[in-house]
Amino acid sequence: MTREPAATTAAELIERARALAPMLRERSAEIEQLRHLPQDIVDTLRDNGVFRMCFGKHWGGLELTSMEQLEVVEALSYGDASVGWCAMIGSNTGIYAEFLDPVVAKEMFPNPDQIVAGLLQPSGRAEKVPGGYRLSGRWPFGSGIHHADWVISGGFVYQDGEKYASPDGSNPHESRQFLVPRDQVEVIDNWDTTGLRGSGSCDYTITDVFVPEEHSFSFDNVRGRRGPLAQPDAFTRTMCGVSLGVARAALDYAREIVLQRVDRMTGTDWADIWRVQVTLAACEADFNATRAGVRGALERQWEVLAAGGVLDDLDPVDRAACPLSWVHAFRMSRSIVNRLFDLLQTWSIHRSSPMDRWMRDTATICQHLAAQDRILQSAGAYLVNAKPEFGIALGIV
Repeated sequence: MTREPAATTAAELIERARALAPMLRERSAEIEQLRHLPQDIVDTLRDNGVFRMCFGKHWGGLELTSMEQLEVVEALSYGDASVGWCAMIGSNTGIYAEFLDPVVAKEMFPNPDQIVAGLLQPSGRAEKVPGGYRLSGRWPFGSGIHHADWVISGGFVYQDGEKYASPDGSNPHESRQFLVPRDQVEVIDNWDTTGLRGSGSCDYTITDVFVPEEHSFSFDNVRGRRGPLAQPDAFTRTMCGVSLGVARAALDYAREIVLQRVDRMTGTDWADIWRVQVTLAACEADFNATRAGVRGALERQWEVLAAGGVLDDLDPVDRAACPLSWVHAFRMSRSIVNRLFDLLQTWSIHRSSPMDRWMRDTATICQHLAAQDRILQSAGAYLVNAKPEFGIALGIV
């Protein structure tokens, strides 16, 4: 079978992602049961160019803006949240590439459809050895690891068994990111969760694997081409697109159900019931304001970075707006889905209803670090010149 060439523009990829949504919705139960993405769906995403969103055009990638990436993630998540989540994770490969030496990165990623998965938090131990590191550890939440080409893992650096301090004295215990071929990683089949069940976010282990120095990096050193996507916070910007896509799907579904229902006790069309009308309107208002907040924050950030500026050039309020907007999006999307679940009452509770899955997916997404109070603390601390707990949410490393 001849495969259709990948999308060549943002508009084309967004259109394709929207066209895939009905098929993804139909296969959601299968995806959940498998607990990771079916290979043919991964191939479809790859063939359409989803994983090249963040690769620069000099790589043959699409180099989508943060706002365009958000639309792709939303469209795929409208069909299935786990697919949207894995697409978002895998498309970050092009971001990581700019923190590597360009020659090395080209060898590691011979085409812009490569997929990287893994956990960036430094849960591993990397012992310095000649030419690189010996990496060992266990990491949770390896979303998309089953279909990845490379696995990225954060680790603290040691030398001769002692904590390794950065030579410039900036860090008493240095941590780095390490890239390892997928076949050198052992996946632990323990992803059996409430929601995002199809994301395959299993734990994984790496045992005494040699990682060449050039296959490691830190987010404070861009070695490729600088630009809006070669930033420490870039991999976090579109996560909330998954929740927004699910909330949009729930809103459209609820309206369709309302148009079909009649109150059994009174014979009144649901569309004529005041409670129904107010709930739908309130949820739409919350969705519109939330999504506009996310897009507005991304647009302001992109405007500064695309003009050659850096994150420090942003006004503190504008810089804090991005992480604040995504936390709000995670939480508000969950609230919208829960209110619609209650609105539809017993029509929501069956496994055959997508409301059941959307409730579980948004509840699970809200447990991610990106949706936690630590992000609020970091933004709030930044606004008053105090120390953020999770500075990378603001692009601070």
